[in-house]
Amino acid sequence: SWWTRYRSSAHNPDLDPDFIFAQAVPTLAVGQHTAIPRTDADLNHPKFVQAMANTAAFHFPTIEQGGNSLYPSMALRATSTEVLRILISIGPTETMHFQTWQDKAGNAPALTAVDPVTGVSVTFPDLSDGGELFQNNLIMPEPCPFLSRNLPRCSIIRPTRTNGVAMGVVKFLTEMGLFIGQPPAFFSFLHQLAREADAARREV
Repeated sequence: SWWTRYRSSAHNPDLDPDFIFAQAVPTLAVGQHTAIPRTDADLNHPKFVQAMANTAAFHFPTIEQGGNSLYPSMALRATSTEVLRILISIGPTETMHFQTWQDKAGNAPALTAVDPVTGVSVTFPDLSDGGELFQNNLIMPEPCPFLSRNLPRCSIIRPTRTNGVAMGVVKFLTEMGLFIGQPPAFFSFLHQLAREADAARREV
């Protein structure tokens, strides 16, 4: 949904937390989709090979848009100037990555393919036919409401709210399947780190 979130001029998730942004590729949100060939046999299906490439093209900006919001959100909680320097130095590079990858994703060819192993189907629509919210050649965020609807709209990173942001990222990445195969100890440590990050309070 980040695709339409950054193209919407009417809604900001910080001001509209319950608003549901439309998915650019709805079928990617259902089931698990292969983005890397598992064996050479996967390469015998040209449409599926393209579907894997399309999936990867959307996977990378989906990860980067999280960092895009995470670093400014956590910067608002930083007391140490050294920690703040780390956050504001890395954060902008996440935005550069996000811009680059969403531009690549916008070039994904429209197609429908079925995974020859799992039977899972995925459809990549022609985003150029979807209107303003789905335009595929936009890399700058559309201006949207910011801080207050009484202020002029502004082109911003969104969301940047801080409440529960670290646990939110853990939940998002876990539900994406990024940590499939990790042992319970990994998740225990990850949740501990996230809870400590969310408990941080700016003191200066």
